[in-house]
Formats: sequence, C-alpha cells, structure tokens
Amino acid sequence: MKTETFYEVMERQGITRRSFLKFCSLTAASLGLAPALVPRIVNAMETKPRTPVIWLHGLECTCCSESFIRSAHPLAKDVVLSMLSLDYDDTLMAAAGYQAEEIIANIRQKYKNNFILAVEGNPPLNEDGMYCIHGGRPFVEVLKETAADAKAIISWGSCASWGCVQAAKPNPTRATPVHKVITDKPIIKVPGCPPIAEVMTAVVTYMLTFDRIPELDRQGRPKMFYGQRIHDKCYRRPHFDAGQFVEEWDDEAARRGYCLYKMGCKGPTTYNACSTVRWNGGVSFPIQSGHGCIGCSEDGFWDKGGFYNRVTGINTFGIESNADKVGGTAAVVAGAAVAAHAAVSALKRARSHNDQGKGGN
Repeated sequence: MKTETFYEVMERQGITRRSFLKFCSLTAASLGLAPALVPRIVNAMETKPRTPVIWLHGLECTCCSESFIRSAHPLAKDVVLSMLSLDYDDTLMAAAGYQAEEIIANIRQKYKNNFILAVEGNPPLNEDGMYCIHGGRPFVEVLKETAADAKAIISWGSCASWGCVQAAKPNPTRATPVHKVITDKPIIKVPGCPPIAEVMTAVVTYMLTFDRIPELDRQGRPKMFYGQRIHDKCYRRPHFDAGQFVEEWDDEAARRGYCLYKMGCKGPTTYNACSTVRWNGGVSFPIQSGHGCIGCSEDGFWDKGGFYNRVTGINTFGIESNADKVGGTAAVVAGAAVAAHAAVSALKRARSHNDQGKGGN
C-alpha cells in the first residue's frame, strides 16, 4: 500500500489549499527559514510520502513525549497523524504485546535504511542491560537491532543525548547516551529536559522537507536551535550588563526582574532556544518565570555544581554600577592624551625654531 503524502492526508481531512499554504508558511517561520524557501516546503509536503518513524523508550520519564504532544507550530497531531507515519511508539500507540513488537520487524524489513529511529531515554549497560527491559529483552539489544536498519537517529532529550540524571555519578546502571552505543549512523541530538516542543517538531519537519539532517554543531545539535546561548537573547541581559542582580529569592531586585546570574542561572553557558522560542506556545520560559536556567541541555548538567551554584569564570562588567570608575579612567586617559599631544607639539615647535636658526646663520 502506497504511503500517503502530508498534503493528501490534510486534503482527506477537509483542509483547504489556503490553510495548507498557511501551514507551510508558519512551518518555515518556526524553522527560521526565509520566505523564499516556503515553496520547497510546499513541494515536500505535496510529493514526498510520510516518513516512517519508530520511537523507542529507554531509561527516561516520558517528559520528551509530554513536551512533543504540546507543540503549537506545527501541532503535534499534524506531525503524528499527517507529516510522519509514526508506526511505533509504546506511549502513544494502541497496539500492545506481540502485535506491537511485530510492527518494528515489519518496518525494518519494508523500509530498510529509509525510516527514522527516534530514541527517548538511554540504554543501561550494567548487568547485561537488565536494568531496562523492552518486550522481554534488554533495551540495548532492541536499540542496536533497530538502529542497524535506520536511515538516521534522533536522540530526544538529555537522557538520550547525554545520559542525564540516570548517568549522574555514581551511575550504578551504567546508563549510556545513544551516540556511545550506536556509532555508525547519523545522530541528531535534541537535548533538554525536556526539549522545547517546537524544536522537536521543527527538526522532523526539516528532515522531511530537505531530505537531510539539519546542520549540526560540534556536539551534534541542530545549529538553528542550539547556535546561541540563552544568555545572548535573554530579556534580562541588560540587567546583567548593568550589574543589577537578584541577591536573594524574592528580594526587591527579584521583583524588578533583575538578572538571576548570582542565583545560579546557567544561561551564560547554555546553548538552547529557550529565550527566543520559549515554552507552552511561546508564552514563557524558566527565567521569565523567575527561576534561573539550570543548563539542562548541556552535557553532564547534573554533575556540574548543582542548580543554584553560580557559574565560575564569567566576568560581569556592570556598565551602570561602574560608571564612575569608567568615567574616571576615561578622564585620566584623555588627560594623558592631551598632555602627550602638547608635549609633541612643543617639541615640533622647538625643532622648527632650531632649523630656522641654523638656516639664518
């Protein structure tokens, strides 16, 4: 049976052509693409069959799935029911038992090297993987077996990307990120605890539209969402530059919305789109809610000093708080420059006078 395209599914559901084109434009905007690329998205949605996806769960808390189903642009239902052929996901699927496990075998055979493997959570390697059982077998076995036939792998969340709390010291189960177990397939890491919903759906949309993985940074994360620090686009950044910080929870500075750096905010060292895309349909993000960033999208954040310990090695300038000092320094420099200029001018005049005297003699 031929797999339907995205547009065919939308058309069958009664969606108008106008609404379809509007959806493609919104999708391009959420991906940060230029309007000129909208026709490519339209073409992909009209012509390419929906991408088969197998979504596996290892050691995790299902927060990535919870985030995914709350996507607003595009809606998760459009991604799951229209853009993707989500054939296996033991959190969302209706099938159970051997019928569910047969789906994995069928997809692997029918779409060999042409399906996406999405992984939420990670495999534990201790005790031969017995700390996480999937369908009566160690999850690490199922992961390796399924990955062998996949086109690419998406590591959802910090658990799959870095190990997260399961891999925190002393890591008794030897919880291990996906890329350290699967080394021969393209892997797109989408870290966060959980990742932003729109980031998750946008990565899938990009792969469907351009038939390739997005450009990745040196750690394997999509640059379009992990290319800048949260600190760079944070609306509290002016307070950081001004040296205006919250000193204690719920103090006057906190009420005024000052920078949370001294309260342990990891925004200056965390790469993610939280301060631009934000959460819950763009409504807010942790810093806007009064809590500092905990750096959940960075490798080993559980073992890096805790949530409320300040990042070290960050030099705060504090423009306003140091204005007098900066002004004084500027005055000294300016004064020195004036004195130097006067001295040079006097020296030139003396030489000129001396030369004139010699010429007269």
